[in-house]
Amino acid sequence: MKQHASRTLSIAAKLAVGGVLAFCLAVFAFFGLGPHTGLYRTETVLSGSMVPHFSPGDVVVVTPEPLADVRVGQVITYHAPVQGHMIVTHRVVKVLKGGAHPVVLTKGDANAAPDPWTAKLSGSPVWQQRWVIPGAGWIIEWLRSQIMRYLLVFGVPILVAVIWLRDIWRDDSDDEQEEVRTDAPALGTR
Repeated sequence: MKQHASRTLSIAAKLAVGGVLAFCLAVFAFFGLGPHTGLYRTETVLSGSMVPHFSPGDVVVVTPEPLADVRVGQVITYHAPVQGHMIVTHRVVKVLKGGAHPVVLTKGDANAAPDPWTAKLSGSPVWQQRWVIPGAGWIIEWLRSQIMRYLLVFGVPILVAVIWLRDIWRDDSDDEQEEVRTDAPALGTR
């Protein structure tokens, strides 16, 4: 009975570790590898300028769209035409010039006034906000922390190695003792 519970616990632990590893692999693929396909990008929100549409700590997923398709009401991500060229994700409130290199006026939903610049969009494409993943940015920042880096680089492989080694070196004498017949004649002296 005790052995059955031990095996069940061992199987549950392996499934849990496997599930966590599969989840981590999926998250890594989505946030680390997926953006390199060019089908989408992920951006962590740093300010509250677009509240309630999205908030600091959220992640926005943006997809490419042709520059000629930019229209009022879209939420786009672009480099602001100011020193530092920070990345801004704001709503288009006015298209001043359309075409291959549109000039737009943008505004954060929570801001009282439009951005103090006009943005001439160039290159191809513009990135349009499609989805919001609430709070994922805080998780990403937490995962980027030094302690998590050490834990993921050293802790997870050590945990996996310990589980594998435990299975390899596990004492199988308990299994063998159950198979020994108790009604067999005892060997001994007369």
